[in-house]
Amino acid sequence: MSRTPYAAEVTVTDGQRFASLGGVTVRNRRLVLLWLRRQALRLADGHGSVVRDASPGDVRPVLFHGSDASEGLRFWATDGRRQDDAIRALEAGFPILFTVADPAVGLSLTLAGWRGAPADL
Repeated sequence: MSRTPYAAEVTVTDGQRFASLGGVTVRNRRLVLLWLRRQALRLADGHGSVVRDASPGDVRPVLFHGSDASEGLRFWATDGRRQDDAIRALEAGFPILFTVADPAVGLSLTLAGWRGAPADL
């Protein structure tokens, strides 16, 4: 029996241009959530600086100009209710999306996870 993989990606946009900061394909929904939480905390804690604990599968850092995006990422990654909601959505076959904005420069960063291959979202 073949299992359907799960994928996750972190993207950034300024409203006109779009870029992927990195992504991963894993074997189950818990690993998707674990990877997204790690990236959210790394991005929030790094706040654009080079992070020393970076692994090959981690996303590129982003320079936030305000604290709103960092605080939003940290809150999403550490709030039990939001994490429970995300794992239930993945379990039901729905994608998860979480977007934070840096209003100082009009930058939006999105964490996404879904069942299927990376091109299936």
